[in-house]
Amino acid sequence: MSEDFAIEEDDYNPQNRVDEFKKLEPEFWKHKALKDMNAYEWEALCDGCGKCCLNKLEIKGKIKFTNAYCRFLDCKSCLCKIYKHRHSAVADCRDIDLEAVREKPRWLPKTCAYWLLDNGYDLPPWHPLITGQAASVIQAGMSLSGRDLINETKVEDYEAHIVDWQDL
Repeated sequence: MSEDFAIEEDDYNPQNRVDEFKKLEPEFWKHKALKDMNAYEWEALCDGCGKCCLNKLEIKGKIKFTNAYCRFLDCKSCLCKIYKHRHSAVADCRDIDLEAVREKPRWLPKTCAYWLLDNGYDLPPWHPLITGQAASVIQAGMSLSGRDLINETKVEDYEAHIVDWQDL
């Protein structure tokens, strides 16, 4: 499939996305189970870190993250450039659903809001639902922004790109 997808600026702007959270019930995640959330609440839980867009390897039953990112990830904003079309463009792009959150071995980063809430933790203080600011994830150093990354199209040996970042 072609990489020529139109990007709608309003959908692509991280702060526009976060500003829409004002329409949600305050702190809905504190009294609603993941399985009971509507699609909009579910999407709002994503902090926009981009870590789920890193290529991963399963080695001896454990997931190893690499610093190789999906070719459609914008590393500055940490958003997918083709979010609405990602599944038709990337065969192995996964939806983050309850099954994915609970999958073993864990392939979501340990800072992932879905994983945290499903395991009895609260959202971290830098989460955009707490701060009201998309940039809070980047400012806290919890996104991929500013990290040593490589586009997956330039990788020959994924094992040479395994990383052991504390937040993965």
